[in-house]
Amino acid sequence: MALMAPELIEYVEKLADHGDPLLREMEERAARDRFPIIGPARGQFCHLMVRLTGARRVFEMGSGFGYSTVWLARGVAANGGGEVYHTVWDDQLSREARGWIERAGLSSLVRFHVGEAVAALREAEGTFDVIFNDIIKSSYPASLPVVKEKLRPGGLLIIDNMLWHGRILDDGDRSPEADGVREATRMLFSDPDYDASLIPIWDGMIIARKRERGASS
Repeated sequence: MALMAPELIEYVEKLADHGDPLLREMEERAARDRFPIIGPARGQFCHLMVRLTGARRVFEMGSGFGYSTVWLARGVAANGGGEVYHTVWDDQLSREARGWIERAGLSSLVRFHVGEAVAALREAEGTFDVIFNDIIKSSYPASLPVVKEKLRPGGLLIIDNMLWHGRILDDGDRSPEADGVREATRMLFSDPDYDASLIPIWDGMIIARKRERGASS
């Protein structure tokens, strides 16, 4: 299902034209191999969220070959430095990401972990300013209690693909992925500990801010 008119897609792509040679090379790699990445518009949005929150500790769940990691880590670097956790299930992808991150000059900020993202987040020390969640969509609901535990009060959860190519609008689609997105959306919007909003950029992102104790909307 097409959720954006072609003219709007072209307009947004022009606005998101970053002119960065490394990112363009990564985008070409993704297009060539049909590897899903967040792309420049969502990348810029994530970078902006990191900058606006002043984030110094970011945990990325489902990092691929490092495209989104570059956007997040550049935001942390601009905030004065810190840590960005890159997690991916595949050792080859992790090795490839290390190469891109090194070329971006961000190796000192990025911590690499090969394994299941929710378990890695659960085992990580401390809390995080921003958590970016882009794992298997059927696993979104089960990941949220761990995310909530590891996100600091006032911290920001960014969760991708929350329109799931329009399939969430099809009541006949009861696939694990579509139902996972629906249930995660319900959980976040009904949770009194979050202020949440759905941003309909490309395939949709939910931004959820964890409330400080005693705070209200």
